[in-house]
Amino acid sequence: MGLAELLEIRPGVTAVIGGGGKTTLLRTLGSELSSGHSVLLCTTTKIFPFPDLPCARTEAELEVLRRDHRLLCAGTPVPGTGKLTAPLSSMAKLADVFDYVLVEADGSAQRPIKAHALHEPVIPRETAQTILVVGASGFGQPIAQAAHRPERYAQIVGLPQEASVTPETEAAVLIAEALHDKIYVNQVEAEQDRRNAAALAGLLACPVLAGSLRRGEYLLC
Repeated sequence: MGLAELLEIRPGVTAVIGGGGKTTLLRTLGSELSSGHSVLLCTTTKIFPFPDLPCARTEAELEVLRRDHRLLCAGTPVPGTGKLTAPLSSMAKLADVFDYVLVEADGSAQRPIKAHALHEPVIPRETAQTILVVGASGFGQPIAQAAHRPERYAQIVGLPQEASVTPETEAAVLIAEALHDKIYVNQVEAEQDRRNAAALAGLLACPVLAGSLRRGEYLLC
């Protein structure tokens, strides 16, 4: 069973937030869903273009590229960075012309986990579901090292930033923020990672999928 099926990705807009592999998750889902469907990968924050995909930087380019490609990315160039921000077309319009629109709606400074500032994440109002990514490599690390916005994470769980991230602390943050519909625990490479993912799932009331995007292996928790 593919990752898109396991996560029950529905047509329309899906937002991906959190840390630990959002961009890779978008690319993996896009590859699966584009077999028979049109798929757009984009962002509401900032991402680098996908190097192996055609990428539309204007509405005119998007109109041309979508005629010939089932999978592409789109965004507006951010001067001097090489990155893209949100496309010029509205999310509602994009959802009208693509079967699936997968949106990276969060940043994590390459940390495996995060807590969110008040202005985060940037989830489009058209979103049908939000998937939050947790990087299993963050478990056992100090909050200060593993988390983006560590001061916020520590405040939520009531511990110093020197304390370790555990399934219990991560569950406390996820429940307090209540930003997601589903959880995907990435970077599950060893038995301890699987145990941590299972422990996290046991503390949550939402669906939790775990696995390794690197290896293409997934399991329901």
